[in-house]
Amino acid sequence: MNRQAWTAFWFIGLIWGSSFLLIRVGVRELRPIEVVFIRTSIAAIGLGLVIALRRVPIPTDWRNIRALIIIGLGNVVAPFVLISWGEQHIASGVAAVLQSTAALFTLVVAHFAFTDERITTRKIVGLLTGFVGVIVLFSRELTSTGGEAATLGLLGQLAIVVASAFYATFTTYSRKIIQGSVEPVILSGSTMLVAALATAPFALFAEGGFTPLRQAVSSDVLVSVVILGFLNTFIAYLFYYFVVRELGASRASMVTYIVPVVGVILGALLLAEEVGLPLVIGTALIFVGIGIVNLRRPARRQITPAAPIVENITEE
Repeated sequence: MNRQAWTAFWFIGLIWGSSFLLIRVGVRELRPIEVVFIRTSIAAIGLGLVIALRRVPIPTDWRNIRALIIIGLGNVVAPFVLISWGEQHIASGVAAVLQSTAALFTLVVAHFAFTDERITTRKIVGLLTGFVGVIVLFSRELTSTGGEAATLGLLGQLAIVVASAFYATFTTYSRKIIQGSVEPVILSGSTMLVAALATAPFALFAEGGFTPLRQAVSSDVLVSVVILGFLNTFIAYLFYYFVVRELGASRASMVTYIVPVVGVILGALLLAEEVGLPLVIGTALIFVGIGIVNLRRPARRQITPAAPIVENITEE
């Protein structure tokens, strides 16, 4: 057993699970677009230094450059902004659970993108089970609040679900278009740079300018956003690539099972978020759905003629 890799695996689960808590704290005083700008800028600088120190070759052909721009917009900017906006109106634990539906959306997207990823009856059952869980979570908002708060809560949850659909779509696009032709650190570094550049005008100049420059921001908010960029984005990606290399992509992807659990626990412990029956049931259904989708039938062993068996029976 590779202890270092498994230690890194659990470390990633913990820090990615805490991302929703940090975002929730960040959007208390910063606009969602500012949280995304700070986060991606820190990650882009860190990954850029790693690329430079390792002298990783940077693609210069337009096909890969265009793909990296598209992935940066679709797999970073859109979901990061949607999640940050959504967390203005919903609990961080709920956001963590809803974001795990990306695994279910990936099933649908991959069906149309790859011939070896077709939807089966078993996968449809898993898909429907998972989305029943989403409906249960949506109903939680309707029963716990009313009026405008309920509407904003539903929109916040919907934003997280749409973000998950973006993740599924553009992760699949990444696999289909540039898998194998671009180093993983280049993929992450370039897409974070695209995200930082794309959000900069809105974060720095819209709505009166950059909030930290025009008014006091609490240390809790600033520390949360800096940690989000440095540890939860920059460092986590480096650890993730190490885990993929050591344990394989399929095992590394299992970290998505840890993230929602960590998100719910941290939200309850540190932000006093309610963990009611709808959240428990909805989370369980989503997990069951993802589990059904990822079930693998054991390979049927081919039976070959055996040599004659000479019985040698002894009593014990």
